Amino acid sequence: MTETIDALAGLVAGGGVVVLSGAGLSTESGIPDYRGPSGAARRHSPMTYQTFTRDPLARRRYWARSHLGWRMIARAAPNDGHRAVARLQDAGLVDGVITQNVDGLHTAAGSPQVVELHGRLDEVVCLDCGNRTSREELDRRLREANPGFDAVVGAVNPDGDVELADEQVAAFRTVDCTFCGTGMLKPDVVFFGETVPAPRVSHCFAMVGAARLLLVLGSSLTVMSGRRFVLRAAKLGIPVVIANQGPTRGDGYAALTVDAPLGRLLPALADRVCGAVSARVPAAGALPAAVAPATL
Repeated sequence: MTETIDALAGLVAGGGVVVLSGAGLSTESGIPDYRGPSGAARRHSPMTYQTFTRDPLARRRYWARSHLGWRMIARAAPNDGHRAVARLQDAGLVDGVITQNVDGLHTAAGSPQVVELHGRLDEVVCLDCGNRTSREELDRRLREANPGFDAVVGAVNPDGDVELADEQVAAFRTVDCTFCGTGMLKPDVVFFGETVPAPRVSHCFAMVGAARLLLVLGSSLTVMSGRRFVLRAAKLGIPVVIANQGPTRGDGYAALTVDAPLGRLLPALADRVCGAVSARVPAAGALPAAVAPATL
């Protein structure tokens, strides 16, 4: 681990870092990922936008499961990895964070300059009139509409969906938008099959283009939504470092890959490069021996 920290610190200490984070950063907060070690037992696929908007039964099933899952997401707290990222930002080494997560834990940990690529679970939007409300308000309304709903929760997914038998949701009642009266409510997150707003993507590309280093944390980079930023960095000759438990689809573009629990790795990195101990870090910005940036 010491040699790994040395190599990682040698890259991060030069500053100009943009972080791209994924579900693997939140697993130590009790939120499993889809594809990493904690997501291996996931039995159903994530809800797609097309299914949510076109199938009333699927939409009721989603809200019944998400109603329970939200309670678990709302209780989640930032872990040592989130706090370490905030420390790196406070030290001026990380310029910004692009997160694929919808749990809001980067912000809760004190990180400024966070772009939530896929939105946030704690906000709700009406697909008909565009009105936005808090998830707490929707939770209150769903509790009132379903006073006897006490289904037992199975496993929770990163999007707040849980494992729940179909018979347990048969009597669940959904609610509509209070502003327009009939509008379809949806968590203000990007579902699978839905497009991330173009201005948000452009802003993230600009962040990556201005970076000295792209640091990927806890993402398998399986879907293009996150992998495109690795591809852009590699195309521009910006070094990419990937820290994740297990292989990723971006490993071939990385100057350095690290397979380690982020809750241990990132605090050790922050201790090394922040404050007085930064004087012992290898030359700022220098690539460690035997590590060279990958090219397309």
